[in-house]
Amino acid sequence: MNFTRLLALSVFAFAVLTPVARAAKPQKPAGVWKGYISIDAATGQTLAEENADVVTPPASMTKLMTFAVVYDKLQSGSLTLDTVVQITPDDAGMGGTQVFLDPSEAFPVEDLIHALMIQSANDAAHALARFSAGSVEAFVELMNAKARSLGMTNTTFRSPHGLPPSSRLTADGDLTTPRDFAILCRYLVQKTDVLKYSSVKERDFGSARVKGPMHMINHNKLLGQIQGVDGLKTGYTKSAGYCLSATALRNGHRVIIVIMGAFGPGGTIDLGAARDRKTIELLSQSFAAIPAGSPTFIGPKEAPTSPFSPVASPVGTTPAAAAPASTPAADAPMVKFTLPPKKK
Repeated sequence: MNFTRLLALSVFAFAVLTPVARAAKPQKPAGVWKGYISIDAATGQTLAEENADVVTPPASMTKLMTFAVVYDKLQSGSLTLDTVVQITPDDAGMGGTQVFLDPSEAFPVEDLIHALMIQSANDAAHALARFSAGSVEAFVELMNAKARSLGMTNTTFRSPHGLPPSSRLTADGDLTTPRDFAILCRYLVQKTDVLKYSSVKERDFGSARVKGPMHMINHNKLLGQIQGVDGLKTGYTKSAGYCLSATALRNGHRVIIVIMGAFGPGGTIDLGAARDRKTIELLSQSFAAIPAGSPTFIGPKEAPTSPFSPVASPVGTTPAAAAPASTPAADAPMVKFTLPPKKK
């Protein structure tokens, strides 16, 4: 066999065999996560779930409960959106994601709520908690009372911001489940104006520690990109992974997705891309899964002022370690607000 013919046969073999070898190469999974749940906000019906009762840190999604307690204070009249909050050194020293509050400054409550929800500012969370309850510790008690009133039986809060344990904290940090957090999200979209803040993509915030106004950009990258998405809150720490509580309204129906502990393919960190891709997939599947004739979503402006009609509590769950006993505040009514039993 001459060299020319040998070369031709080699090229032919390479052309034929290479596509087969490439086709046989295993594909990496799109991502991994600890658990997720999708519910219909109008009915509370579970539309999709995987490991929805796993107990895990919520990271900065914790700030949704911070918002809920502050909202109770606003409703009771003990705070107004214009109430001015003087910043303290403890507020300014929180670290992590922040708006760089300075002890020489004071801000209206509403400005700090915007910082809480858009920038996910730990310093704003600390300032709101400390000021509205008299101390951060007292505020955390209100967070846990609120969780119990809503039927979040697998949840324990230990901070208003979701940062992992440090010298500031003596316990194990905040813990919840996707199912429990969906309860909180459903309460928020039905009975508060959380979407007024969570839907804002960009806003300025003034601080003496930043030259000129700080331009805040919402960490929820689905806003303005995915049809109907108008909230709610992202979160990330090394121990929690990437977390997202998302909601979208389409054709009168509202879906809530809670995904926790997401990482990229093989457990790699990919800046939340795997979490966002899975959320987009779940939104599409969930809207398609809503039964024909299901009730449309009624928001807080249209909702009656009467208490919630409780639905059946999920069964077969094991509560997380309970928070220290405390007496619920007057502005945290003990009303059970839970999801129906999970599908068998």
